[in-house]
Amino acid sequence: MGIAALNPSYGLDCLPMPIHSPWRADFPGIQALAAEGQTYLDSAATAQKPQAMLDALLGYYAGGAANVHRAQHLPGERATRAFEATREKIARWLNAPDAQQIIFTRSATEAFNLLAYGLEQRLQPGDEIVISTLEHHANLLPWQQLALRRQLKLVVLPLDNHGLIDLTHAAQLIGPRTRLLAVSQLSNVLGCWQPLEQLLALAEAQGALTLVDGTQGVVHGRQDMQALGCDFYICSSHKLYGPDGVGLLYGRPQALEQLAHWQFGGEMLLHTDYSNASFRPAPLGFEAGTPPIASVIALGASLDYLSNLDASAVSAHETALHSELLTGLRQRQDIRLLGSPTVALASFVVDGVHNADLAHLLTEQGIAVRAGHHCAMPLLQGLGLSGAIRVSLGLYNDADDLQRFFSALDQALELLQ
Repeated sequence: MGIAALNPSYGLDCLPMPIHSPWRADFPGIQALAAEGQTYLDSAATAQKPQAMLDALLGYYAGGAANVHRAQHLPGERATRAFEATREKIARWLNAPDAQQIIFTRSATEAFNLLAYGLEQRLQPGDEIVISTLEHHANLLPWQQLALRRQLKLVVLPLDNHGLIDLTHAAQLIGPRTRLLAVSQLSNVLGCWQPLEQLLALAEAQGALTLVDGTQGVVHGRQDMQALGCDFYICSSHKLYGPDGVGLLYGRPQALEQLAHWQFGGEMLLHTDYSNASFRPAPLGFEAGTPPIASVIALGASLDYLSNLDASAVSAHETALHSELLTGLRQRQDIRLLGSPTVALASFVVDGVHNADLAHLLTEQGIAVRAGHHCAMPLLQGLGLSGAIRVSLGLYNDADDLQRFFSALDQALELLQ
């Protein structure tokens, strides 16, 4: 895939219309960072948290912490009820048919590994796992290592010049030995929505399981599992304005039934003696040990907060901010955009300037952006790059944030070029 160059006409860093966020005051972290002179533009890495989430987190601990699914006493019953209520909220948020299709993990990365180990015994030497060029390491390394363990073939779908998975090549590479297609919904580097409908249809025609990495996509609009039609969908709490330490795995019942248990311990057990054991089905059978109770409950509060927002207003706000971000980048010379981003983020390089040097000068001016390979090292290497700068936006960002970014960018480039 090539790098699309932006319009190099330099100048005009003024934003044409003020874009204010009516939700900014709901995020204490954004206000605290601003008081320190920091402008936070790294929401694709992790989002700031609403006050409602912080209240729920403290409420669980201050009100009497207890383990879940294990006791009949009041604190345990209360914690279990709140914990399972979040499972119901996630099912509604994703339009999953049944809350029992939602498995809690300790990160999205753990969810990918759960699938890799859970499916391992069903795969035979020579079987194929298909991913794409743009995958995050979390959706690459578990399959790479599984392929090495089981003598499988890891097939990598190429991209077109816009940063989309090339459907012509995909139709040629997804074949009768394909057992799993695992692709991202929205690239964390390129910011492009991928053609999932066509990709999933190609895999399903071969009888393959399908997995969608929704860690970036789930943040932008409501994702509908029944309409999407994948076998598995993975996302994480900390990007969805929730706490860290929680990953989410959605699975169709017939797909979940194919998974072998991969972690063993308390809670997931039906019966054991010293010789043998039997285990619960999903979801509890894949939630061994004490789960991240406080974080799961707090995620429920984040979903309540998001559910009460005007979805069309949030979408319009993100669209306007993203447009201004791209416009500002186009007004500066020697900046090249990676791919054709359509929502909430933009990754770019500057000719003749190392991304680490530019990130250092932006950091010195209080601008928090991401630099490096963005946990997509093979993608960046394929582009001939050691890294890139990524600006990513949340619903709390506004035009003033972008104005500060562009001002700092101009000063940094003046020193480096």
